[in-house]
Amino acid sequence: MPLAPLSAEPDLVERAHGAILRSISEGDLAPGTRLMQEELAASLGVSRQPVLQALRLLKQDGFVIDAGRRGLMVAPVAAELITQVYQLRGALDALAARLAAERHAALDERLISQGLRAAAGKSVSAMIDADVAFHNAIYAASGNPLIADSANRHWAHIRRAMGEVLRTEGIRESVWDEHAAIAAAIAAGAPARAERLSRDHGDRAGRALVAALQARTAA
Repeated sequence: MPLAPLSAEPDLVERAHGAILRSISEGDLAPGTRLMQEELAASLGVSRQPVLQALRLLKQDGFVIDAGRRGLMVAPVAAELITQVYQLRGALDALAARLAAERHAALDERLISQGLRAAAGKSVSAMIDADVAFHNAIYAASGNPLIADSANRHWAHIRRAMGEVLRTEGIRESVWDEHAAIAAAIAAGAPARAERLSRDHGDRAGRALVAALQARTAA
């Protein structure tokens, strides 16, 4: 299993959950992979108990499913779930952009330059990290911490779907142009424009991601 051992620290359930989720989200544990408690525990350097609890949490969140007598396996990336996640994310992102614009927030310009470099590179993780960093910056700039709390509950599903698509198809060329336009509207104190641009960006991103997933399933 492609997991690094963990040092002995108090909350091993949380840390085991995070390690397994990262491997699922980044594609190291691919959809359909059977999850053996003994192997995961040995790979992480912990007992079976925190792994068992971590797998239960991952099952609740839809990352792990039953595999009959085979125990558990990594769940497929479901286009329907990604559609639902983007519907929620679109509303939260639009609200965050509006609130940030009302505060005339100035996002760090390095977010855009770093994103462009990541998009021009070959590291899928770097592309996704840059995208997450940009949206988290808007959540922080909104002044409403509940937006980030709500949105980040679903980012692992988005990250996983993005990874599946980006590994084979690359990033949409317009993504960072759209990000730059949203940042400019926020800095200009244009709430309606920032909200519209953010919502349109989310709609395009969600449709593109779902279409790519459906195409892969049909192939």
